[in-house]
Amino acid sequence: VLDDGEFLEVQALYAPNMVTGYGRVEGHSVGIVANQPMQFAGTLDIKASEKAARFVRTCDAYNIPVLTFVDVPGFLPGTDQEWDGIIRRGAKLIYAYAEATVPLITVITRKAFGGAYDVMGSKHLGADLNLAWPTAQIAVMGAQGAVNILHRRTLAAIEDPAAQEARRQELIREYEDTLLNPYAAAERGYVDAVIMPSETRRHIVRGLRTLRNKREQLPPKKHGNIPL
Repeated sequence: VLDDGEFLEVQALYAPNMVTGYGRVEGHSVGIVANQPMQFAGTLDIKASEKAARFVRTCDAYNIPVLTFVDVPGFLPGTDQEWDGIIRRGAKLIYAYAEATVPLITVITRKAFGGAYDVMGSKHLGADLNLAWPTAQIAVMGAQGAVNILHRRTLAAIEDPAAQEARRQELIREYEDTLLNPYAAAERGYVDAVIMPSETRRHIVRGLRTLRNKREQLPPKKHGNIPL
């Protein structure tokens, strides 16, 4: 995706489940925000949210476009996160994306579940271009969890464990085929295009060229009120 494959990572040892750094596309500087599925499955926690929020704000301050690569199964669960203020501190990332006026391009590579999907540069936060690979899974939650909730009574009514598991797998496949794919999101306008991974750079280059002269009219106020 980047020129010569060169990438300058920022804060590599802090919140490793979130990758931030700089690169160039056609010689122009870009900022990269990406989930790291090899660390905590790529979940968002307090540190990752604040790390990404600070980075997005920095890019916006210096007019550097932001490319976001999404592979996030959700927010990291746990009482520690809740007591430490995951809602308030995680909202900083929402604020950073929502207030940014630089070009925002998002590529959904794999999982994009629940509120974490919205936070990671989604259309709902004003992203200019949202792309998705065919492997993208966009939904409220994963297929197994959704089936266990939505079809709880149906499965509980089946007494034979083998038959129950077979029915569960059937419902999971049905959920994956109908809802857990990028095409359902594209139909609703949440994804602009479903692309092959090999075409990612070409679409990003085209998007950045189009957005090079992006201008946004802001409301008459001194500044916003970031959640602190």
